[in-house]
Amino acid sequence: MIVDYHKCLHCGGCVGSCPQNAIYLNDYILEFNDDCNNCGRCIKLCPVAALSRGE
Repeated sequence: MIVDYHKCLHCGGCVGSCPQNAIYLNDYILEFNDDCNNCGRCIKLCPVAALSRGE
C-alpha cells in the first residue's frame, strides 16, 4: 500500500478496518506489515483518499 502522508489525517480508520490486522500507527506514521494482502478495504474507508495500492 502507498500512503500519501500529505493527505493522511492519522484518524486510524484504516487500522480498525483491516481484516488482517496488518496496519498500525507508529508515531502517527501508517505502517503495513507482511500480513497485508492488498484487499483494498482501507482504501475504500479512507475519508481523504490517502491510500492507494502499490504496484
